[in-house]
Amino acid sequence: MHLDEALTVVPALAVPDGFDRFRSRIDPAWVEEALLATGTATVRKRRLPAEQVVWLVVGMALMRNQSIDRVAAMLDLALPSRNADTAAKSSLSKARQRLGEEPMAYMFAVTADHWAHGSARRYPWRGLALYGVDGTTQRAPDSPENWSAFGGQCGSGSRNGSAYPMVRIVAVMALRSHLIAAWSFAEYATGELTLAKDLWRELPESSLLIGDRNFLVAGELCALEQDGAKRHWLTRAKKNTHLRRIKKLGTNDTLVEIQVSSQTRRKSPNVPEQWLVRAIRYQRKGFPPSVLLTSLLDPIEYPADEIIALYHERWELELGYDEVKTHLLEREEAIRSRTPTGVRQELWGIGLAYNLVRLEMERAADQAGVEPTRISFVNALAMIRNAWLVWSTPPLAPGRIPEGLLDLRRHLKLLLLPERRPDRSYPRAVKIKMSSYNRKPPTGKGRK
Repeated sequence: MHLDEALTVVPALAVPDGFDRFRSRIDPAWVEEALLATGTATVRKRRLPAEQVVWLVVGMALMRNQSIDRVAAMLDLALPSRNADTAAKSSLSKARQRLGEEPMAYMFAVTADHWAHGSARRYPWRGLALYGVDGTTQRAPDSPENWSAFGGQCGSGSRNGSAYPMVRIVAVMALRSHLIAAWSFAEYATGELTLAKDLWRELPESSLLIGDRNFLVAGELCALEQDGAKRHWLTRAKKNTHLRRIKKLGTNDTLVEIQVSSQTRRKSPNVPEQWLVRAIRYQRKGFPPSVLLTSLLDPIEYPADEIIALYHERWELELGYDEVKTHLLEREEAIRSRTPTGVRQELWGIGLAYNLVRLEMERAADQAGVEPTRISFVNALAMIRNAWLVWSTPPLAPGRIPEGLLDLRRHLKLLLLPERRPDRSYPRAVKIKMSSYNRKPPTGKGRK
């Protein structure tokens, strides 16, 4: 649905007219379904009905540079009659507590299923939808409750651990549009592989999952292959991975066998004793030789040179994490919520807000006739935020909104990025020397 078309939709939720560009992307039935399925629907009229609080959580992520009460004012959150003043800070906090995290998690899952998987199918490689998987961390506010629920890094040497509680996150992303298909989070001590196990089932048939060598686990990848038709994976070999050559498929391209340990087979009885995979050896200028392992065994249907180029699209997920943490969250020390339930609720809202921005960028890419990765996230987010600030200003009549949208389209060229240059190299380096002083240790109940 285009932006001007979205303005003709009769609002089903109490949100400002300017926010319709995002509201139109989410079927109101999804919100109602999420609230009913999680038992959070508002039965009696409250100061802030649950339907409005859902949008407040999304607005908190989208307008990171605004206070929560300012976001509520911009959304005009009040009683459905709109005759009351905007909600107070205390009522906003209580409303978020009543909402909890389940409705946001439910709505993220429903919208991601519609948006991310559809987007991945639009930009396939040889009939396979492309996904990436990787982990990251996010700092939470320094409160005893968050320390107890999430924990953080342990100290070592002259440094004594993280200054903030840390949340472990693992995401599956549609690589060619950066839409998040699924993500999961838990306490910092939880491993990425543990979180990733809950995400494999989100992958559709006829798909390819690309991950780093940390995800080279026989039990999990074999289950991924066996649970659906044409569900493939691609990763790098570890230094200690022992490969026994079975058959030559081409230059530096062989069919190999991996001996699966008895311990792995006890945990996953369906894993074969000898795991048959494809190994592709290559070397990029300035880098040591590498070996790619994959379940794409047919060298004719899936050429080795294309697989080598494809593997490096895995870095699109790292760029997606950068867009979330550096630009959407403005690289601040931590997110807003001081309670574990609030942190999880906020993270679901962040994922939903990020996908909404990325969905608009995909539409802009269609208009420009380019791939979604050619659209600047920084400029798109700035334009969306600026437009929302203008739309929320009383002097702007709703009838003038289409005029503002057309002006944004006239500036579409500002969103276009130059084509990628594959020959560019960015070796990892430390830009800023870490302080030699110890961090002030956390104190108080529940902190470690």
